[in-house]
Amino acid sequence: MTMTTADLSAAPVTDDGQVSPRAERPRRRSFTAEYKLQILAEYDATEPGQRGALLRREGLYSSHLVEWRRARDAGALAGLESRPRPAKRTPEQVELERLRARAERAEAELAKTKAALDVVGKAHALLELLSESADTDKPSKK
Repeated sequence: MTMTTADLSAAPVTDDGQVSPRAERPRRRSFTAEYKLQILAEYDATEPGQRGALLRREGLYSSHLVEWRRARDAGALAGLESRPRPAKRTPEQVELERLRARAERAEAELAKTKAALDVVGKAHALLELLSESADTDKPSKK
């Protein structure tokens, strides 16, 4: 069924100006180490045909379990602890880091320039030496 402009203008407007809860920014889920260990134990104890139901019930993916299992095997509970995000850098810290990188690049360029000048100086000295030896050697006539 196609709506005409007359149908659209006759339709009541239902926008009340309120924002729905879905408009909020989604939050990343985080799981405690205890929860991860509990789910791993429950998954391992579940029969193979029922494991998918466990994942669906908890809203998890099999990749979650793979990562959690690797972390558990690598460092037991320490590998499962959630790590806090590093604090944001202040604008001063960002500027300082940028200037340090610029200074390092400038120092590297200076070192290259000094090495190039050293090579040119040695080449000049070698050419002078060859020129002087050519002047002192008299060509032999046959």
